[in-house]
Amino acid sequence: MKYLDEYRDSTLAKGLASRIAALVTKPWVLMEVCGGQTHSIVRYGIDRMIPESVELVHGPGCPVCVTSLEMIDRAHSIAARKDVIFTSFGDMLRVPGSRGDLLTLRSRGADVRVVYAPLDAVRIARENPGKRVVFFAIGFETTAPANAMAVFTARRQGVKNFSVLVSHVLVPPAMAAILQSAGNRVQGFLGPGHVCAVMGYREYEALADRYRVPIVITGFEPLDLLEGIFMAVQQLEAGRVEVTNQYARTVSRDGNRAARDLIFEVFEVCDRKWRGVGSIPKSGYKLRYEYREHDAERIFEVDAIETQESQRCISGLILRGLKKPKDCAAFGRECTPQNPLGATMVSAEGSCAAYYQYGRYLEAGKGR
Repeated sequence: MKYLDEYRDSTLAKGLASRIAALVTKPWVLMEVCGGQTHSIVRYGIDRMIPESVELVHGPGCPVCVTSLEMIDRAHSIAARKDVIFTSFGDMLRVPGSRGDLLTLRSRGADVRVVYAPLDAVRIARENPGKRVVFFAIGFETTAPANAMAVFTARRQGVKNFSVLVSHVLVPPAMAAILQSAGNRVQGFLGPGHVCAVMGYREYEALADRYRVPIVITGFEPLDLLEGIFMAVQQLEAGRVEVTNQYARTVSRDGNRAARDLIFEVFEVCDRKWRGVGSIPKSGYKLRYEYREHDAERIFEVDAIETQESQRCISGLILRGLKKPKDCAAFGRECTPQNPLGATMVSAEGSCAAYYQYGRYLEAGKGR
């Protein structure tokens, strides 16, 4: 467990928590951007180790959670076709659309398969030339290189029956949208370590400067998070606005140049709708024109989709940091991992799922 336990040392964690407590003189609100960070914060009780005057709110950093309802319904429309093998990562099969989820569709005879890498879907397409194989390409910048590689490979190998339904979203525009939104409370960010491992953090420097908020690129272990909180509070207390890199063992300012080059070979920036947040300009990727033969939206013509969200779910407010899962009347009652009303309860990175997994529904007086 070397290189893991050292970032979970309880003595060091308590020491960092004490340093945060000694530093704070006024209330601050920080948002962790990544769903993996949210999961670790709830799992290890990081939010309970720090002073109450430092509040952590949970951002839209779960890619499954922010995939728009329209895109989920488009996926269902494509997957229901007899000539299609629809492939996806496992979490997406349980995300509720307007009329059920992909697992329900599979139980009715649709050929819906879980894959562990996008290139697996390319292989399935080669093995099934009489079928049209579609991969649901979701995620932040972190998953974009692997999805781009699948499309690049399919084009290079002439696998014409392979296409992708693209729903990539980008972190910096979402952070800007949160800061611009009515009622915003966020004063600083714990930035997304895995996204920045791919993209670097130059984009975040302009964001910090424009909105006058400190951003600390932060890892995912308890000591990473506590140090990231300490570094953010240091800036806030001193009135400084910078992008600093807590996760230097993984992240560099320029990121992974080879991965970025591949992304921009296959994708270009577009406007994107986020579930619970709305449309954000220049916040997603779509396939470049040169790769249009692998664009599932174009092939299957699924633009005209009518959607219907659950009226009980407040995931939009949760994703914007305005509410927490325990504020939802349905949390732990009508909405559980076994019967999710919204995507934040489905994904392992969703804040509602994290709160439920670690028993915080009990604190809200909501038993099983």
